[in-house]
Amino acid sequence: MVVSYPYLPKNREIKYVPEDNEFMAKSMEFARQHNTVKHIGAAVIVKEGRVIGYGSIGASVHAKQGGCIREKMNVPTGTQYELCEGCDSKYHSEADAIRDAKENGKDTRGADLYLWGHWWLCEPCWNAIIEAGIRDVYLLKNSEILFNKENPKNVIGRQFE
Repeated sequence: MVVSYPYLPKNREIKYVPEDNEFMAKSMEFARQHNTVKHIGAAVIVKEGRVIGYGSIGASVHAKQGGCIREKMNVPTGTQYELCEGCDSKYHSEADAIRDAKENGKDTRGADLYLWGHWWLCEPCWNAIIEAGIRDVYLLKNSEILFNKENPKNVIGRQFE
């Protein structure tokens, strides 16, 4: 099946792994433990078989402000990100994991990123990934169904049931 992503940089591809993949499972567990929003997501960066960075969407900011301002205002998903600092792309799971790795003195060049809870990556996240020298990006198999709000078979809001 060919997936039509809203954004994918030239010469990049998304790879898929099953739910029982060790690193996808770590990303999912990190999402379970650290997310404060409905649209849950988390990323882990892996190098030489070890996780070197963890990140979840806006968790640090959302925790400080008591949750997502957009959710509190019932703002439709995918709109008005400027209302909530935690929803800014610099706090997306991918950027957060890159920041975590670098703050802990880890070199992200040649590493892989496993992203749970999303079916595509936005342009700012791809730019951060490319700038960090991350080699491959992995999503959960069937994520284009599971985490796509437009798909009637999505699991958004019941990811951990």
